[in-house]
Formats: sequence, C-alpha cells, structure tokens
Amino acid sequence: MVLLESLQLPMGSDIIDFSLPGTDDKTYSPSNFADKKAVVIIFMCNHCPYVQAILNRLIRLQFHYADKGVQLIGINSNESKNFPDDSFENMKKIAEKKEINFVYLHDESQEVAKVYQAQCTPDIYVFDQGRKLAYHGRLDDNWQEEDAVEKRELRTALDAILESQPVPEPQYPSMGCSIKWR
Repeated sequence: MVLLESLQLPMGSDIIDFSLPGTDDKTYSPSNFADKKAVVIIFMCNHCPYVQAILNRLIRLQFHYADKGVQLIGINSNESKNFPDDSFENMKKIAEKKEINFVYLHDESQEVAKVYQAQCTPDIYVFDQGRKLAYHGRLDDNWQEEDAVEKRELRTALDAILESQPVPEPQYPSMGCSIKWR
C-alpha cells in the first residue's frame, strides 16, 4: 500500500464535467445536482483502509447535510483486474451492504480521476454553488479514530460555504492509498 497525499489544486477552479454510471444503474454528471448549494466529490474505493475507516462518517455527513443542499458523490477510479474488490459489481455490493446514501460512481476509464488530478483515496473536492473549487482537503484530523477527532475540516468548510463565507485556511491534504492506475 502506497500512502499519498492529495495534490493542492488552485482554489476557484471550475468543476470538471463527467458522465459516469452509478451503483444504482443510473448515469450521473454534475448537472444532475445543479440545484445543490455544494457538491462534494470524493475519489474513493472499496478496499482502501483509509476509505473504510471514514465511510460511515461520509454516510452520516450526507444524511446531516442532505436537507441543507449538499450532495456527496463518490467516484471509484481504481482498476479492478488487480484489485477485484474495486470492481463495479463489488461497488454495488458495498453500496447495498453499507447503505451508502450518496451516489457511488464507477470511473472505469480513469479519465475523470486524471482530469481532477486525483491522487489518493479518499481525495475530497468541494465545489460551491457557483461550482468553483472551495475546499480540497481531508475529512477531519483523525482518519483512524472518530472519537479522537478534534477538527472536522470538511464540516467546517461546508458550513462556511452554506453561509456564503470563505472556507477557513489552512486546508490540509487528504491522505490515503494511491489510486490504482492501469
């Protein structure tokens, strides 16, 4: 397992369009969520221990912010020949088993991950209502132990965006397994 940090992309970058299949057998693009005040794109996968450790937190985050106009979008870009746990079929199984309440998309070509310059799982991008990058960082300050979390950076960023305030600095990069490229 290779541990990487997310790259620091320029704040204010436009959301990059895509069209990907979801575990619910529907196809999604950012335009499906045009009515949302914020869109959170999370490059994630099934097998990464960093994602596994925070998945329940992401599910609770979507539940908490759904009525406030926030949409989480999970994207799995890992190749599955060498990592069969990350196959589209296994994504569907995980989505059902864990009752994932946000769309979970399959980037089989890996093109979406490449244009976003996604580096690791999880790699979290938050776009405001104008679909400008407002936050690119970690979920919180302790990926292993939720009870030990002192700073909930993603929640703080979402609250700022929802209140039309600047997202607090600094933004610490996400950390996780490398995306498994072909």
